[in-house]
Amino acid sequence: MPLTNPWLSGPTPAKRLDRERLEERILNLLSSQNMCVLATTGPDGPLATPVRYYSLGFAVLFTAAPRSPKMRNIAADPRVSVGIFTPLVGLASSRGGQLFGTARVLDPGHPDRGRYWEAFRWENEHAERGRPLSEPPQDTLVVIEAERIVYTEHWLRREGFAPRQFWRR
Repeated sequence: MPLTNPWLSGPTPAKRLDRERLEERILNLLSSQNMCVLATTGPDGPLATPVRYYSLGFAVLFTAAPRSPKMRNIAADPRVSVGIFTPLVGLASSRGGQLFGTARVLDPGHPDRGRYWEAFRWENEHAERGRPLSEPPQDTLVVIEAERIVYTEHWLRREGFAPRQFWRR
């Protein structure tokens, strides 16, 4: 039987991308997707929540209801992990990232909010909810600046690079 992707067979390469190329691939992933899985820990154990997000550099941004389980967990322990991935067709298309960081909750009056809020496309959510676009929301904004990222892309094997790459701030 012929192999569709012969470069996937054999030993897995260990070669690392240089930082600039790795960052380019990570930023491409973050900006080309809009859904992630947020992992938090609470009194009942781990919680994995699908969340629509926006990105700004290596930061992931989303809004959340203050009383939601994920927000209660973040209040108790702001250390989180975020999984972002592309649709999988086969091993060759496997591509995603695990971001690790500390969630910051920015209320409407927080001095850092404006910097991140400009990247948040709130108009889309307002339109979906039938809210007027003339009134920006006052929702709680959650920002996760990645401290480290584990990036996986099996297509890298084709060029002799390890499919799993590691980034730190």
